[in-house]
Amino acid sequence: MARRPKITNQQILDAARQVFLQKGFGGSTLEIAQRAGISEASIFKRFATKEELFFAAMGIPDQPLWIKELDSLSGKGDIKQNLIQVCCQILEFYREIMPLLMMLRSRGNVLPEIVPKSEPKPIQDLKILTGFLEYEIKLGRLRPCEPKTVAHILLGSLMNYVFLEQMLPPVTMLTSESVATTSGSSGLSIDESTFIQSLVEIIWQGIAPIHLTP
Repeated sequence: MARRPKITNQQILDAARQVFLQKGFGGSTLEIAQRAGISEASIFKRFATKEELFFAAMGIPDQPLWIKELDSLSGKGDIKQNLIQVCCQILEFYREIMPLLMMLRSRGNVLPEIVPKSEPKPIQDLKILTGFLEYEIKLGRLRPCEPKTVAHILLGSLMNYVFLEQMLPPVTMLTSESVATTSGSSGLSIDESTFIQSLVEIIWQGIAPIHLTP
């Protein structure tokens, strides 16, 4: 008797993505299994939970690039430039996932129910950025301040920028001095780069080490 062809993880993820895009997180693993041509039990041999399957299928990384970048930047280099670099990556991350989340919103459940003792990813992100700022304050590279508030301002401002970008025509997001077809060395348009640099500059006035304050 011929063996059935082995189903790859990618085939399972493709089937899961189709179901989740149609029905949100409410789509059942049984329907996913039927689309992939495997048993429901086979899914959970590859993915421990439905939540894990959802995030993998929808391309939402467990640890975004900007979080990994924080580990390599902590306590090193120019802190102000580090913040600008990380904010650029955060903006790009929100730009990737926000359209997806908005699409899922139109279909009902946006994200999985958070299991007990776990926190929503936005809260985890806030804590990680807060921890980075706390460490820099401890090293004396930032002025003593309320790091959680600073993290809120940075993340909230970047998220709002991307939200407006999704909701408004592209021309609305450009300033009179911006050129839509021009990009900076970071790959971001001049307008985005200016926004991030201005945002960090405003925050910097309140968090710069005292000996660096003008």
